Amino acid sequence: MSTLPVYPWRLAPDGLATRRQLRAAGLRPGGQDVVAQLERPRYRRGPLVAFLYRVDRALPVRPMTAAKQVALTAANTARRTCPTCRRDAGYVIPARLGECIPCAFPDSEQRAV
Repeated sequence: MSTLPVYPWRLAPDGLATRRQLRAAGLRPGGQDVVAQLERPRYRRGPLVAFLYRVDRALPVRPMTAAKQVALTAANTARRTCPTCRRDAGYVIPARLGECIPCAFPDSEQRAV
C-alpha cells in the first residue's frame, strides 16, 4: 500500500489541481484517482487537506441538459418554499428551522408591528 505525496499549501507542482481548480478551468476529475494532497496547517486543529488530481487526465465538464435544468430549478424552488404556509420565502429555508422565519417565530413578527 503506497501513501500519497503531501505538499505544503500553495507549493503543489504544475500539472496538479484541486476539484475547484479543475471546475474553474471547465474540467472534472473524470474517475481518476487522487495523486497527491495539499496540507495547510491550522492553529490548534488538524491541517486542512485538499486532494490533487492530474490536469492532463481530467475530462471536460458535462454540459447542462434541459432535463437537468428543469430538475435543478424544481429543487431550488422546493428549498425556498415554506412547508407551513406554502409561500416562496425569497431565500433558502434554514434546515434547522424547517420553515420560513415568520412561521418559525410568529411572536416576534407581532412585536415588531
